Amino acid sequence: MEPAIDVLAPTGPVRAVVLVLHGGSADGYRPVHRFRLPYLRMVPFARAVRRRGDGVAVWLLRHRYGGWNAPHLHPVEDARWALDRIRRTHPDVPVVLVGHSMGGRTALRVADDPQVVAVCALAPWIEDGEPYEQLAGRAVLIAHGDRERTTDPAQSYRYAEQAKRVTDRVARFSVHGDGHAMLLRARDWTRLVADFVLGELEVEPLAPYLANAMREPSPRGLDVPLRGTRGGKR
Repeated sequence: MEPAIDVLAPTGPVRAVVLVLHGGSADGYRPVHRFRLPYLRMVPFARAVRRRGDGVAVWLLRHRYGGWNAPHLHPVEDARWALDRIRRTHPDVPVVLVGHSMGGRTALRVADDPQVVAVCALAPWIEDGEPYEQLAGRAVLIAHGDRERTTDPAQSYRYAEQAKRVTDRVARFSVHGDGHAMLLRARDWTRLVADFVLGELEVEPLAPYLANAMREPSPRGLDVPLRGTRGGKR
């Protein structure tokens, strides 16, 4: 049994790839289908990047199983399988990883792939002792809602502090008024992801609010309130 990939291809030549990784549970061997909620939640992000990203292919990975399943770490195996496919299909193009919850943890784990230039982890599931050395040289964006009840914002904050030891391009945003499902401020989450991905791929200039957060020293750059889209404020 292999993972599955749904590709949103650009109209022209591929200049970059975004690999999107969905969430899951600590344990579970149920197959992941297109209509499972963790996968469906990532589709709007993929479509937003594809819509704005000239030449950017978006690959949505569906894991073999819905669980992390330690010690096997099936999502990590699946993500490396997908990255190998990207390398064979689009050698030498930059890759950005976007993951939610378990997918955020997976994205951070596989950031050492040589084509990966940036990682976006949304409400990531972080445990004590999570490795961070693999983030050296990558841009890292972490975002967590302040109404989170599933994963721990304090853990992602501590992880962002650790990431700062190996890369100076780290920003972490607090999404006030939203929780793990990222639904109450869906528009703002989607804008954040697309702005980061396309800015790091140099398809668009990096949005000023992201560039400023990257430049801020700890702790200010690691607990930045994400402003809403109303009135064009960021």
